[in-house]
Order: sequence, then C-alpha cells, then structure tokens
Amino acid sequence: MFTNFLAPISGDVISNKTLKEVSKLAKLMKAKITLVYVSDPMLPYMYMDGTPAYYGISEQTHKKACDDVAKRIFSKAQSQLGSDVIAKTYHIYNPNVFQGIIDAAKKSKADVIVMASHKRSGMAGIFMGSDTNALIMHTKLPVIVL
Repeated sequence: MFTNFLAPISGDVISNKTLKEVSKLAKLMKAKITLVYVSDPMLPYMYMDGTPAYYGISEQTHKKACDDVAKRIFSKAQSQLGSDVIAKTYHIYNPNVFQGIIDAAKKSKADVIVMASHKRSGMAGIFMGSDTNALIMHTKLPVIVL
C-alpha cells in the first residue's frame, strides 16, 4: 500500500487528469499527496536583428517569474484537489524535468509517482521525447502512468 503519492503538475489538461486520479487514490488509501512543479533554471535567450544572443532578463527576474507561475499552478491544483485534501508542494529547478521529479520524490520521501502521459508517438515522440519514459528509466520508485 502506498502512503505518499508524488504528482508532477504543469497546469495543463494532462495535469488536471493526474490531480483527479491521484486525489481518488490518496483518499482510498488514506495517503498523503505531494505536488511538484519543475522549472528550468536556464535564463531564456533573446535574439535581435543580427545581434548575438543575450539574456533578456536577470536571474532574479527569471526566478521570480518561475516562482509566481509555480504558486499559481499550486493554488489551482489545491482548489482542484478540494478542501478535504491538503497537498505538500515542491518547486524544483532542474533543466531535466524527469530529474527534478526524482529530486522531489527523494525530498518528499514519496513511495510512488503518479503522472499522466502526453502519449506522443511518431515524429513528435522522437523529437519531443517523453519525460514519463525518462522518469520510468531513471527512478527506482513505482510510476503509475494515467
């Protein structure tokens, strides 16, 4: 039996599906829920006509923007989980989403990861890759894929 579910979220429709299902599972098993949002720590590049690339914002501005997005996503997720479910949250900075999820799983002492997959196939699957697949390949925890 699982006691602490880790659910990666990104604020998209796929995350909403994950929240619905992880809430049902956690209630059924009387388990805790930990939500994780992974931000890329790299500053975005900006390009101007013929000039070399440069960072358009400061590190502090980038971090604040990422933190603001994470807070909004966690707030929305908590309202979707309902008032009877209180989830712990982790905002992780890692350029590899799957590694950020693994880091959060270790920090939260999760015993299972629950996430939905975009189910990309064909060329999209080749070029965009799959965080779900990478996670399954690199974690020792069980992963429930919705």
